[in-house]
Amino acid sequence: MSSGHPVTGLDEVVHQRVRLGILAIAHEARRVEFGYLRSQLDLTAGNLSKHLSVLEMASLIDVEKGYEGRRGRTWVTLTAAGSTALAEEIKRLKLLITQIESTDTPED
Repeated sequence: MSSGHPVTGLDEVVHQRVRLGILAIAHEARRVEFGYLRSQLDLTAGNLSKHLSVLEMASLIDVEKGYEGRRGRTWVTLTAAGSTALAEEIKRLKLLITQIESTDTPED
């Protein structure tokens, strides 16, 4: 971890709001379905697909396509690298919060 400001260590791939949400939800569940992610994050299917592609290309998630009955399904799981990246991002955010809180001045 660098000695600079905590914000310098935030990962652009992970930190983006939707992608951070995808990683957080995938962390909470062993395996999460595309439709659930779409509804939880209030996204269009196309928008979610683009974010999943970015995370998959960065090897932070695995995307599995299959069928449940006759319906096509897409499931997302967090990879070990994804879990590490999420933990590092959370650590950086906690450092940032601590730094901000320690410089707050009480209002008179």
